[in-house]
Amino acid sequence: MDQQPEENKDVLAQRKQKIEDLKSRNIPLYPNDFRVSHDIREIRQAVEKAAPEEITEQGPVFQTAGRIVAVNRFGKSAFIRFRDRTGQIQAYIRKDKMSGETFEVFQKMEAGDFIGLTGPIFITRTGEWTLLATDLKLICKALRPLPEKFHGLKDPEKRYRQRYLDLIMNPAVRELFAKRSRVIQYVREFLIGKDFMEVETPMMHPVPGGAEAAPFKTYHNALGMELYLRIAPELYLKRLVVGGLERVFEINRNFRNEGVSTQHNPEFTMLEFYQAYATYKDLMILTEAMFRHVGESLCGTLSITYQGNVINLAAPWRRIPLLEALETFGGVESGMISDRSRLLALAEAKGVQVTKKGSIGKILTKLFDALVEPHLIQPTFITGYPVEVSPLSRRSETQPSLTDRFELFIGGREIANGFSELNDPEDQRNRFLEQVRERQAGDEEAHPMDEDYIEALEYGMPPTAGEGIGIDRMVMLFTDADSIREVIFFPHMKSKS
Repeated sequence: MDQQPEENKDVLAQRKQKIEDLKSRNIPLYPNDFRVSHDIREIRQAVEKAAPEEITEQGPVFQTAGRIVAVNRFGKSAFIRFRDRTGQIQAYIRKDKMSGETFEVFQKMEAGDFIGLTGPIFITRTGEWTLLATDLKLICKALRPLPEKFHGLKDPEKRYRQRYLDLIMNPAVRELFAKRSRVIQYVREFLIGKDFMEVETPMMHPVPGGAEAAPFKTYHNALGMELYLRIAPELYLKRLVVGGLERVFEINRNFRNEGVSTQHNPEFTMLEFYQAYATYKDLMILTEAMFRHVGESLCGTLSITYQGNVINLAAPWRRIPLLEALETFGGVESGMISDRSRLLALAEAKGVQVTKKGSIGKILTKLFDALVEPHLIQPTFITGYPVEVSPLSRRSETQPSLTDRFELFIGGREIANGFSELNDPEDQRNRFLEQVRERQAGDEEAHPMDEDYIEALEYGMPPTAGEGIGIDRMVMLFTDADSIREVIFFPHMKSKS
């Protein structure tokens, strides 16, 4: 257990003494028999409908409960503020309005405790709706004190490790996660409205695939085999398309054994969806419509602010080929594009880390990440990615060295990746074989061979387009969060030891 400052030890000792006092009087500390007739929102709605003369001590009686967040005592009376999931309200406690024993129990209560209250609503002289407690009950006694209310909980380390305290003390954090829930709800309703079926695919894979990333490995004792936490659901979702489910989507967790940053968490939420008889161009249009739907539903506008920049979500969004973006924003001369030695020299000059044995396609995308991505503030689709970095994408019919693929950038960050799917099993096998050679050369993130997926393609997959959207990054955009840790309830962190 952490070392407690002396003042915290004193507070804990005082609280423990109050608990012992309550126990000695046979007062239950954690009862489960209090019933709520109205939550705080329902109380407010009820009094809003009432005429002013009805909001008195003789008005309707409410029975509600919540966590005490502040207590102001005045001898034989006190004002408290308490909160439930729907809001916060004030209560007035008076000794002459309840039994002496009940008031004595209240005297042992403090901020952090859960309380059940019964009584009517009245308006104070300052115009504040207040519940006049005619009865109360201790529902849960908190041993530890809440953080000091005026300073709140601001230390990111403590906020992320103890998110429950962050949620208690910071209303803006509670609202952020409420928005996260609504973003997912709006995405789901949009896709269902487009006749997509929501599905669930395995979280443990015998062969990791669907993205270039290092997996987490585990072992199943009964089956006697190694399994991998999925890095992407792509190959299983496309198996469903082979099976005749022509429009599918999944919102679920992916796991990648890679670094932690403001944009990366080892465990994150991804939306992936696949549509038969569609191309990557169709998905760009669909993506614009999805973001418009979320923006209008969540914010009531297509103009949002992200990290000081006003983002316009109105269609159409900008579309730029990757090679053109490298020239326009990255200062990569057209003559360099196919010259590996010049690209390596440029990378070294710009401080961009690349593998000297890497393909030209991989060098280009590394340069893009460093030199171009930060400039893409307004919604921008970057198209035409090299085949070497797109092992599951369909080749362009006009430029076979490139693929029918896009990545979406907003606010200088990648948000989505989509492409027309490769459904030629022979081409897919050759791409996997090239990935295998790269793995043997030391690239641990290259795809392994997946014979079962090749076999599925051999049964025939219709022309299909698919896309993955990082839900956490999407939530960051719509909540103006600068770090992925702000939008994940419990981000992974190093052990304190």
